[in-house]
Amino acid sequence: MTPEEEAEWLETGRLLFAGQIEFERGVPSMEFLPDSSLPEVAFAGRSNVGKSSLVNAITGRLKLARASTEPGRTRELNFFRVGDTLRLVDLPGYGYAKAGRADIERWTALTRDYLRGRPSLKRVILLIDSRHGLKPHDKDVMDALDTSAVTYQLVLTKADKLKPTELAETAAATTAAIVKRPAAHPEVISTSSETGLGIERLRAEIAALA
Repeated sequence: MTPEEEAEWLETGRLLFAGQIEFERGVPSMEFLPDSSLPEVAFAGRSNVGKSSLVNAITGRLKLARASTEPGRTRELNFFRVGDTLRLVDLPGYGYAKAGRADIERWTALTRDYLRGRPSLKRVILLIDSRHGLKPHDKDVMDALDTSAVTYQLVLTKADKLKPTELAETAAATTAAIVKRPAAHPEVISTSSETGLGIERLRAEIAALA
């Protein structure tokens, strides 16, 4: 796109998230889902990958999503309403969590059912810790999304923890890993909730889905 088109694209993202945004509800099981009248963008990733912090950075709200250093803190599907335009969904983290097996199995099943059967779901933002790159759990999730034909985009988090050359290498390796995946969006975005790196681009990507 031209510089003018990119500037307009970024401004559309800024304006969307400059408006009213509020926590709508936590959903412990499928019967409590809100109606599917608005497009939805869901955030998924391993426990402690920085989902809640990224949601807060994108929305410009410090405490919209509860961030925690304790893996497995998000235990429901948390819905956030962006005006009358869009919903963001913070999904329970997968992988390590301080919880019993039954609870983990329940969260996993709930997330799987939501991802597989939600008609208003436009894209999954799949977060990858830039310090560690893709892990087996991430690839399992991508396999499931490919099978379900749910579009997803990989976003690297905590990019400020790496040197620029290290980040570039991780981004390149991550991009190469999704080339042949049918449901993967081709662009990988590197982000930092601390410095704001990549936040404008991610806002614009999400706004385009609304």
